[in-house]
Amino acid sequence: MTRSMTQWHPHSTVATLVERDGRFLVVEESVEGRIVYNQPAGHLENGETIIEAAIRETLEETAWHVEPTALLGLYHYRSASEDVTYIRSCFIARAVEHFPAQALDSGIVQALWLTREELLARQSQLRSPLVLRMVDDFLAGRRFPLNVIQHVN
Repeated sequence: MTRSMTQWHPHSTVATLVERDGRFLVVEESVEGRIVYNQPAGHLENGETIIEAAIRETLEETAWHVEPTALLGLYHYRSASEDVTYIRSCFIARAVEHFPAQALDSGIVQALWLTREELLARQSQLRSPLVLRMVDDFLAGRRFPLNVIQHVN
């Protein structure tokens, strides 16, 4: 087998699934001129843990401070349209405090609380198939304790 000299780097991302009264916290965002819906999500930054990244991204994109309570799962997704592979750590979190005066990240139109049915009605506008998959995994009872994540310095 011949090995390519080109380095391949998947994108390490985090996402947060926040549910309240049967509604899920999502962001409506503009991506390349198109409106799409996604869980609060983003890239892991240098020097932060994946849990810290999930809290930060949720606050930046929704103005909600959240507390992660469980790991929903680790998702491997290849976007054929972008030719990018994502490794997404998804956390279940509870909404702690809202900061309505806080400006949202660039590209974020608004944060919304939508039901699964409302997300399904917007299926063609979901940022990726991960959005509905994560909701369905949550509704199926999928949960892993946060202590399965080990931060080693």
